[in-house]
Amino acid sequence: MISTNQFKNGTHIEVDGTVFKIVEFQHVKPGKGGAFVRTKLKRASDGAVIDRTFRAGEKFRPVRTETRKMQFLYADGSDAHFMDLSSYDQITVPEDQVREPLKWVLPSQEVEVLYVDEQPADVQVPSAVELAVAETDPGVKGDTASGGGDKPARLESGVTVRVPLFVNQGDRVRVDTRSGEYVSRA
Repeated sequence: MISTNQFKNGTHIEVDGTVFKIVEFQHVKPGKGGAFVRTKLKRASDGAVIDRTFRAGEKFRPVRTETRKMQFLYADGSDAHFMDLSSYDQITVPEDQVREPLKWVLPSQEVEVLYVDEQPADVQVPSAVELAVAETDPGVKGDTASGGGDKPARLESGVTVRVPLFVNQGDRVRVDTRSGEYVSRA
């Protein structure tokens, strides 16, 4: 069993028969009454985020998780298709469940698929990715790094991010996948 004082961001627990991932948590010790833990939990089945408060010391069943290297094949609108690189088995995951991380992944790219209790549940992408700029307004003479300002750019994966004025179509840029912000030119 896992207690509330062993919580870590990213840990999976089972609450009332449902598997959740701990997104964030905060131990609270009020002046009066018992301590408690305020948490933000993400449901593994559909990605819904809920707020939940537990008494300090409450115990939960830890959920076994593992990651497997897979190749992202394609998304067809309802499911995302992956291939296990060691056994060549193909699996599908509901696209709603992995839509957020998949916007940083190109078809045939290698990803880590998170399995929760032997079921594929999520896709883990690196904290930063390099993608080519597919479309952006051209830079104008006088646009410099120190000039400030930014413009929207659509990347090859389809995501639109804000980039500095000096970035042109075809440039490769590094983007933080957690915030969706431009980091640097690659």
